[in-house]
Amino acid sequence: MLSNKAKYALKALQVLAKEYGQGPVLISEIARRESMPPKFLELILLELKNHGILQSKKGKGGGYFLARAPQSVSVGQVVRLMDGPLAPLPCVSKTSYMRCRECRDERSCGIRLIMKDVRDATARILDSTTLADVLKRVEAVVLGKEGLHYAI
Repeated sequence: MLSNKAKYALKALQVLAKEYGQGPVLISEIARRESMPPKFLELILLELKNHGILQSKKGKGGGYFLARAPQSVSVGQVVRLMDGPLAPLPCVSKTSYMRCRECRDERSCGIRLIMKDVRDATARILDSTTLADVLKRVEAVVLGKEGLHYAI
């Protein structure tokens, strides 16, 4: 399940992607637009800055802005930064693998086999979706060209 931290990060990045190339946006403005707690958002944006996704400018006309173009930031990258591995179980994680203590035969574990498929499908969707893609999907829905759909 996506944490509030990851959800707020994605919402803030969506605002910043929409404003890309138009200068910095104040934390208070992002928080107001997306109904987020400003102090929590400040910590999230600082973490995104520390990982090179955002840059900031101090003083008058300051705020946060994307360090890279919206089409070069994937949703998967952001979710991993905020929440850690995408895998629902540590035994299927690519980055934080850990064998389950109670598992007798990991190779033939049915739960592991299914959860690996879940991890792979989740990673495929999130890693192939950029902030620019999110903006396009939102715009299509707003213009009535597309509804919600899911593909795995």
